Amino acid sequence: MVDEATKKTLAKIPLLKTKAGPRDGELWIPRLKEEYQALIQYVQNNKESDNDWFRLESNKEGTRWFGKCWYIHELLKYEFDVEFDIPVTYPTTAPEIALPELDGKTAKMYRGGKICLTDHFKPLWARNVPRFGIAHAMALGLGPWLAVEIPDLIQRGVVTHKEADAKSADS
Repeated sequence: MVDEATKKTLAKIPLLKTKAGPRDGELWIPRLKEEYQALIQYVQNNKESDNDWFRLESNKEGTRWFGKCWYIHELLKYEFDVEFDIPVTYPTTAPEIALPELDGKTAKMYRGGKICLTDHFKPLWARNVPRFGIAHAMALGLGPWLAVEIPDLIQRGVVTHKEADAKSADS
C-alpha cells in the first residue's frame, strides 16, 4: 500500500509517544512538543532532499493550524492556503486538512475545502495511534493528495497559475 519512497520518508519522521489531545489538559503539552519536534524534523528532511513544500504554524494552544502548501508543476509553483483544527478526539481521530480556495473544485474534497483522506490515509492513521501526528498527516495525507489532484485540476483548467492570471488580466 505504501511505496518505498514513502516508507523511507516515514522512517525519518519521529514517532510520537504521548496519547493526548487538546482536552487532556497538561498531557497535551508534551504531545504538542512531540508534534513540533516531528514537524521540524520532517521539514528539515524535506529541505535536505530539495522537497520543501509547506509551512505551518499554530495558535498558542496548538489546536488550530494554518499556513501554505505548494506544488510545482511544469516548473510553475501553485500555492494554496492550508488549515485544520485538531479534533477533540485527537490523536485517535486524524485532523481534517483543508485547502479552502479549492472548495468544490474536485470530487475528492468535502465541504469547506477539506481533502478526502478516507480510503487510504484514515485506516493507516487508525493503525498507528498515537504514533502518528501532524507531520505524518502532511506526509501521508496532504502530500499524496496534492500530487494526484493538483496536476489533474491544472490539466482541466480548474486551477491556473497566478502569474498567468495576472498577465491575462493586464491584457
